[in-house]
Amino acid sequence: MAKTPTVPFTGTVTGSPETRFTDSIPVTRFRLTTVPSEWDTQTRQWRHAAPIHYICTAWRDLARNAAESLIDGVEVIVHGRITGARDSYILVSADEIGVSLRARIAYTTASLPPQAAQVHTPHVSTPAPPPPAVQHAASAPQPPPGPGQPPRWWEQKRAEGWSRRA
Repeated sequence: MAKTPTVPFTGTVTGSPETRFTDSIPVTRFRLTTVPSEWDTQTRQWRHAAPIHYICTAWRDLARNAAESLIDGVEVIVHGRITGARDSYILVSADEIGVSLRARIAYTTASLPPQAAQVHTPHVSTPAPPPPAVQHAASAPQPPPGPGQPPRWWEQKRAEGWSRRA
């Protein structure tokens, strides 16, 4: 069976990406609009042609990354396969998506210092536990701290003002 050829194109993300799960596989869809320029021979000037609208679909890791990275108005470069047409949209299965650097600067986790490169992944993270209550010396004994909570000595030192006693 012949493989469908891939086509690169650029455009502006229109609206927010939408992510769904198919058999636990993430699928992200987003709309893209590009406005080609064409030469008008009568006026001898470039003018905007009719906009072309795409609905792009990304799968698996590309879907996760697209959902985290794409917002309305971002210029992107998509490399993908045209899978059909519906109404006034061209349907595309995206193989690669990149942010256009023509109008903005993009930072990757590899180009940032380690402290700033910590990836924010809300689809994986769990809510932070509430801070533990400060224990006072006169209070009743507390049960051992649970997972993710500091040990008792930490709270004791904190309550004492971190003073060093000999």
